[in-house]
Amino acid sequence: MLDQLIIGFDKALRTVFANAHTVRPTPGEQLPEAELSDEEKRHAAALMRVNHCGEICAQALYQGQALMSKDEGIKRALESAAHEETEHLAWTERRIAELGGRKSLLNPVWYTGSLAIGMLAARFGDGVNLGFLAETERQVESHLKSHLDRLPPQDQRSREIVEQMKTDEVAHAETAVRLGAVELPMPVKSAMRATSKVMTGIAYWV
Repeated sequence: MLDQLIIGFDKALRTVFANAHTVRPTPGEQLPEAELSDEEKRHAAALMRVNHCGEICAQALYQGQALMSKDEGIKRALESAAHEETEHLAWTERRIAELGGRKSLLNPVWYTGSLAIGMLAARFGDGVNLGFLAETERQVESHLKSHLDRLPPQDQRSREIVEQMKTDEVAHAETAVRLGAVELPMPVKSAMRATSKVMTGIAYWV
């Protein structure tokens, strides 16, 4: 358990404070930079900051869920999803910098809260653990769709990143269902949506 805590602490520090790395090419990197007004750049950077916060939360959720799960198959699935989410971190981080923005000042808070939620979800058994993962990914997919509507139409570099992230999130949800995810009660889904709305609203500005 001590080893797991040390590894977990190291992951937390690297996720929140270190620059993320990607194996896959950054989507849209081959496209020319669009001409954006200062306001469009600020808006696009804020949306990508929200997406970056979402990936910080995803890393913490997966870590908390994997830490408490006793099923090795589920642990591997969570680790695989977390690896792709790390790439999402790298993509959004890079795009924020290109747009002249900054990451959220509250990333340590988002990480800590999400880690606790992930550990709590896992305490209810693997079916609920996977159900929480599947519902999280469905809500993230919906959130990313809304960002495609809100991003400047000419900002194809940002749009390519969001499109690929959305594709990956759908695959993560499908994997969770295939492994035995149970459907969460509607009040739980509503609470998750409300929490997400608060986080994204704050992260857009802070």
